[in-house]
Amino acid sequence: MKIAILSRAPRSYSTQRLRAAAVERGHDPKVLNTLRFAIDLSAEVPDLLYRGRQLSDYDAVIPRIGNSITYYGTAVVRQFEQMDVYTPNTANGISNSRDKLRANQILSRHGVAMPPTAFVRNRADVVAAIERVGGAPVVLKLIEGTQGIGVILAPEMKVAEAIIETLQSARQNVLIQRFIGESRGSDVRALVVGDRVVAAMRRTAKGGEFRSNVHRGGSVERVELDEEYARTAVRAAQIMGLKVAGVDMLESELGPLVMEVNSSPGLEGIETATKLDVAGAIIDYIANQVAFPQIDVRERLSVSTGYGVAELVVHGDADLVGSTIGDSGLRERDITVLTVHRGTQVIPNPSFRERLEAEDRLLCWGRVEEMRSMIPERPKRRPRVKKLPKHPIPLEE
Repeated sequence: MKIAILSRAPRSYSTQRLRAAAVERGHDPKVLNTLRFAIDLSAEVPDLLYRGRQLSDYDAVIPRIGNSITYYGTAVVRQFEQMDVYTPNTANGISNSRDKLRANQILSRHGVAMPPTAFVRNRADVVAAIERVGGAPVVLKLIEGTQGIGVILAPEMKVAEAIIETLQSARQNVLIQRFIGESRGSDVRALVVGDRVVAAMRRTAKGGEFRSNVHRGGSVERVELDEEYARTAVRAAQIMGLKVAGVDMLESELGPLVMEVNSSPGLEGIETATKLDVAGAIIDYIANQVAFPQIDVRERLSVSTGYGVAELVVHGDADLVGSTIGDSGLRERDITVLTVHRGTQVIPNPSFRERLEAEDRLLCWGRVEEMRSMIPERPKRRPRVKKLPKHPIPLEE
């Protein structure tokens, strides 16, 4: 394979290890500065220029996009995707993971366990938000912070209010998150590659520091994850659209709580702690997947006029409950079931013999009008009981 490693730090440990692992396996890696690309939208087919010249053909690209260049870096990755070059981490996946609020919204929608979190802008809403997540102490996080920068522990309500007010006055967006005391300044990072955890380490904060990041002086040790933690890490990475990710989890009394999903995880700490060839595992995975470049399924399938992608929910009182996909009548209505989501289980490309259960979520492609007729009205919030009017019975004129 010819592999492009997008990195502005060619001498960093992670970049050098990825390059060395690729060379060791007989591939041809090139480290390319992300900012030296130019996106050509005038050609008949999607194209890229590098240092003013047309980019040669590549089989795969490994994005190592720094936080400071997220917008431009993801634009370059997206152009590689348009050129059908394989990337383990899509532009959308990188963008979603880089914005802490967006990442929390996506993970929450899929029922991934996380520390209780709130986001507010109005000063009048701060106290109520802190109380909703469990009260002080709370952890305050800048939405676009990285490596522990912009993460503050506020021990008291007044302190939290003052910090939030100061950050917001500097036009910084802040997440309010419950402090998980039982984690005792440590967390677990699982390095996910594809559909498995290839290595994991526990990071422990130094001294009185509560942030366990290696960049903050924290220590690391190898850890063997149990099934629940490994499953949570893989699911979080997949939901974010990342095939290579560092998933940070707190060890709470209720089990793993996902803190962050990192699209450009550093390799030095985890390879040092585990003595495992994580870079090699990444290259091996890419070699096995390079023939299957990432595509936007919804975008591609929606090109046909009158057809689109939709998610249909099998409600408990629906006629579909108990029937097979073959007997459901969906095919006759020009609707194809691509995937069945059943709780946390995913059944890809289900057979006609798959029997549908209540609350199954069917990812379908087909005629839009037919699917629209099967989507019930959105549930409305229960109306609040209003106060009795001053004159319950209108006065006679």
